[in-house]
Amino acid sequence: MMRVTDLTAPERDQEEVLRFIERFAVQMTDAGWQRMPARVFAALLASDDGALTAAELAEQLQVSPAAISGAVRHLTGIHMAVRERDPGSRRDVYRVRDDVWQDALLGRNRVLDMWEESLMDGARAAGPNSPAGRRLVECAEFFTFMQNELEDLMARWREHRDKLRASYDAK
Repeated sequence: MMRVTDLTAPERDQEEVLRFIERFAVQMTDAGWQRMPARVFAALLASDDGALTAAELAEQLQVSPAAISGAVRHLTGIHMAVRERDPGSRRDVYRVRDDVWQDALLGRNRVLDMWEESLMDGARAAGPNSPAGRRLVECAEFFTFMQNELEDLMARWREHRDKLRASYDAK
């Protein structure tokens, strides 16, 4: 596995960046994302300041403005990107936050809470001592366990991330 410390390229290689965007978008699509939002998200991630206008995205990805519009609407709807306006400009800029993955993962807690509650309701309905009830309780407990572990994991991640960011500043 490549580590951040292995990165030594001194300058941006735009052709390689475009290959990364397409490769990562395919991987995201294989994981269940829609193709165009995946491409737009990868392009935002790969931009130096994490922000591009719709026109810049359309040009870079060689797609229509309508395709970009639908993709950014999807990304902003799932909180993987935000829409901003540059001061003094009429153009919207779409930005990916530096902590987008952490925010997305933590945002899943609401979904996990709902699933856990529904699974417990199902266990009560099926009878907590029945085979189905025990299975449903175990599923609910899995989500409880994962959420508890995620809190500790995120605390460790923030500590690691802060050290990583400090190493950028030292260079």
